[in-house]
Amino acid sequence: MSGARRRFLSLGLGLSLGTALLGGASPAAWAQAAAEGTVAPLKIAPLAFERRILANGLELIALPQAGATVSVQVWYRVGGKDDPAGRSGFAHLFEHMMFKRTRYMANEQFDRMTEDVGGNNNAFTADDMTAYHSVVPANHLEPLLWAEAERMSNLTVDQANFDSERAVVKEEFRQRVLAEPYGRLFHAVPRLGYRLHPYRRPVIGSIEELDAATLQDVSAFHAQYYRPDNAVLIVTGAFDPVQLNRWVNHYFGSIRQPASAIPRVQQSEPRRARDELHQLKAPNVPLPAALLIWQGPKASSADAPVWQVAQGLLAMGESSRLNESLVYRQQLAQSAGFEAQLNADAGLLVAHAIASGKQSAAELVAPLMRELQKLAEEPIAAAELEKVKAQLLTAALIRRQTPLGLGEVLGEAALLRGDVQWVNRELNDLQAVSAADVQGVLKRDVLRGARVTVLYEAEAAPARKKAGKP
Repeated sequence: MSGARRRFLSLGLGLSLGTALLGGASPAAWAQAAAEGTVAPLKIAPLAFERRILANGLELIALPQAGATVSVQVWYRVGGKDDPAGRSGFAHLFEHMMFKRTRYMANEQFDRMTEDVGGNNNAFTADDMTAYHSVVPANHLEPLLWAEAERMSNLTVDQANFDSERAVVKEEFRQRVLAEPYGRLFHAVPRLGYRLHPYRRPVIGSIEELDAATLQDVSAFHAQYYRPDNAVLIVTGAFDPVQLNRWVNHYFGSIRQPASAIPRVQQSEPRRARDELHQLKAPNVPLPAALLIWQGPKASSADAPVWQVAQGLLAMGESSRLNESLVYRQQLAQSAGFEAQLNADAGLLVAHAIASGKQSAAELVAPLMRELQKLAEEPIAAAELEKVKAQLLTAALIRRQTPLGLGEVLGEAALLRGDVQWVNRELNDLQAVSAADVQGVLKRDVLRGARVTVLYEAEAAPARKKAGKP
């Protein structure tokens, strides 16, 4: 994900909503039902969104919600995987450049149109998409639609804007990758996890490749991807659907659809045939760390919700298995985690541990693997499984309570899963995950999968020169 403008979501657990998830039962009654395996699935009403395609190819997804605010989001089907060869970071660069001036808007005017009326805006770049989102009072919907159409069609891509935002992205790289003690370790995950797919180039980009880019390079990239037939406009919250359609037709309908085809990644990722071991050295590494990588499924896979539950069991919260075992009981690690990084074309499964004391990076590998093997092979208590599923379900439902969260869910379904109807299957699929499902994917993808092991330690300090005689 990108940095300066990126909004990080922190999803808590609401007590009243949590009780609703338990079917109105008290926590004690729910815990007993979970232990007995008798928790009834929660019935969730489908999201009644409307979807249509304009003549110029723009996709509109609209979902009214009672309230006083409205969210406008534009998701472009361009991400780190679409960066030109030798020019990583272009998608990330335009995440920033889209907030600069246009033909009819001055620099920072977009911020004034949202923040100065009590709203907010932000953006993020990922492997498969770049998304821009704003929330404003409902009576400011029309000018915000105009502003999004304006920067879609009339962005000023000139040397001054290119130079200023390239400098911002390069500084972000220095802060997030070079200055962070473990920045280089996590930056290496896509490069070491993927062999051929463009996912192997980190979204944040490269200082050297950004320096080598020209204005002609970035102008061509913008023309290829920032166009109506490569965008999904998502409007959620308080609006009149009839009036929304009129405004969308008026402001977006006249944007020209280019005749050229949109370049698409055709490279598939082959299955890894053998294990690999990599040793990384970096300056200013306080304590060693180990990182393990396996291949995972696509985000649209039927196994995606299973991996969501497996990730929760291993790494969600203080009572998660990795935290409980490696950090508290064995005191081998100061932190440990597991993440299923599932993208539109392929995925990675990543486990890591950062040492707590004198352990070497290599000494962290076996304890990490033991916890994964335990989850794959030993019985999973019904109460533990249901607790994690309830936490995930609660967080997902809380997210859907706001126009912003609703828009994000719809955008992820459309661009990451490839089917906006996925939003109405997601939570039912999550509730249906069984212990056997979790153990099945772990045995297949982790225990029997080829593994990349990364050992991360500090560079040796340079030898001091002995002082000579005067």
